[in-house]
Amino acid sequence: MENKTPTPHIGAQYGEIAETVIMAGDPLRAKLMAERYLENPVQFNSVRNMLGYTGTYQGKRVSVMGHGMGIPSIGIYTYELYNFYGVKTIIRVGSCGARQMHVHVGDLVIAMGSCTDSNYAAQYDLPGQYAPIADFDLVRKAAEAAERFGYTYHVGNVFSADVFYSEDPRKNNWTKMGVLADEMEAPSLYMNAARSGNRALVICTVSDHILTGEATTAEERQNTFTKMMDVAFSII
Repeated sequence: MENKTPTPHIGAQYGEIAETVIMAGDPLRAKLMAERYLENPVQFNSVRNMLGYTGTYQGKRVSVMGHGMGIPSIGIYTYELYNFYGVKTIIRVGSCGARQMHVHVGDLVIAMGSCTDSNYAAQYDLPGQYAPIADFDLVRKAAEAAERFGYTYHVGNVFSADVFYSEDPRKNNWTKMGVLADEMEAPSLYMNAARSGNRALVICTVSDHILTGEATTAEERQNTFTKMMDVAFSII
């Protein structure tokens, strides 16, 4: 692997980031994970305040890092991690909005696949529509971990959009297709993993409900969504 580090977006040298990285959209959530889960965390990135730390968890070397909001942002960071830093596994922990009545605020959603209106896959010049999916072994282990912890979880499809404030009324048709929840990052993560021959998984906590209007605060999302972190760290 050609050493192209530091990159324009990550200030670390090659070797300062573990082969397993747990990522969150909010860099302050990454900081929380470093403080809550890691032993002897060392900060490896502060470029654009996208905080990243490497330490150990139960004797295993692991890194945590922010990835920002949206498919393009996580696409940049995970591409660099997979292709320039030797990262093999990335687990995103984040928030999502529920689309089904049996999915409730506070539940976990393990994204086995991701539907999207993003044009990210166009770069690969594929003769059809690509279906971004998670690594099955990670999905299986995450479901088993959630069972052990006694956490309520759902496994299935999510919808990942480029637009948060959408004016397209057809967006609600995803509910009819059994999509569990909306988030904004899974496709580029899953595609980058597939293209580089690596592994990825998205685990989300339901922060709001699209059908009922129930919602949590920004502070609650930053500081209390730790069940998905418990699951992520338990499967590394």
